[in-house]
Amino acid sequence: QPHLVESGGGEVQAGGSLRLACAGSGFPYDNYCMAWYRQVPGNEREGVAAIDKGGDTSVADSVMGRFSISKDSASNTWYLDMSSLKPEDSATYYCAAEYGRVGVYGGMCRGLKTALDAWGQGTLVTVSS
Repeated sequence: QPHLVESGGGEVQAGGSLRLACAGSGFPYDNYCMAWYRQVPGNEREGVAAIDKGGDTSVADSVMGRFSISKDSASNTWYLDMSSLKPEDSATYYCAAEYGRVGVYGGMCRGLKTALDAWGQGTLVTVSS
C-alpha cells in the first residue's frame, strides 16, 4: 500500500509562492497517477493538478498559469509549485496516488477510484491578504 507524506505547507502573503512536496514509498510508481487535491472545510475536495506515469500533466482552470506539478523519480517525490497565491487558494492540500489511471484532465487523473488508491495526511496552506 502506498505511503505518502506531504510537506511544505504554511502561511504566505497574497502574491507569494510555496512548494509542496509529496514523498512516496511502498508502491510501484509506474502503475500510479499522482495528483494534488485541496479542500476547505465544508466544501468538496477539488482536484488541483495531476501527473500520469508518462509525465503528462494537467492543472485545474482555477490555478492555470500559477500552479505546476512535477516529479523527481530518483527520490520518489512529487511537487506542487504554487505562485501568485491568492487568499482563495487557502486550503488543506493532499497528494494522492491513484492506481491504474490513464491520462490526466482538468487537474485530475482520469479513471475510477480503486482500493489501491492512497492519500497523504494533508498539509495546510494559508494565504493572507
